[in-house]
Amino acid sequence: MRGVSLSRQNIVLIGFMGSGKSTIGRLIAGRLGFQFVDTDAVIVQRAGMDIAAIFARDGEEGFRELETAALESLDHLQRSVIATGGGVVLRERNRELLRELGLVVLLKASEEALFERVSRNTKRPLLQTENPRETFAKLYAAREPIYEAAAQWTLDSTAIPHRAAAEAVIGEARRVFAWQDAP
Repeated sequence: MRGVSLSRQNIVLIGFMGSGKSTIGRLIAGRLGFQFVDTDAVIVQRAGMDIAAIFARDGEEGFRELETAALESLDHLQRSVIATGGGVVLRERNRELLRELGLVVLLKASEEALFERVSRNTKRPLLQTENPRETFAKLYAAREPIYEAAAQWTLDSTAIPHRAAAEAVIGEARRVFAWQDAP
């Protein structure tokens, strides 16, 4: 597959908030015996505060700077599953970094399913608005084509269980990286 970093054999998960990147990523990593890295967790650890506090202090642009720095810090990883934040694809530099890290997999789901999932979490900084549903719809419409362009493979996880989604991603990784029996 053109553009995939075959030497690193990492799986990089992108997608809108609520698409299952962290949950499915952990399942993939566990199944393959890979390290699991969540870029949001890297940012929180480096900043010493949660994402909402970063947004409050530095705004979205400040958070995006930290996000790029976090991606750059992962350039040594091999045989890892990397779950990214929903807005990571907004910067061209980040899209380049994602491709350098490994196979970029878009986990997508219907807008309705995603909103239902994220509306249970009151800590989403971008949805702290007067009309969260409207904000969500605008973000979704703006980001969806960027995700599609950044992805090297796409899986619609709207109606499939997390374990089945993980197995589908593993199957594609086996094909792309030409893994025989292991991992």
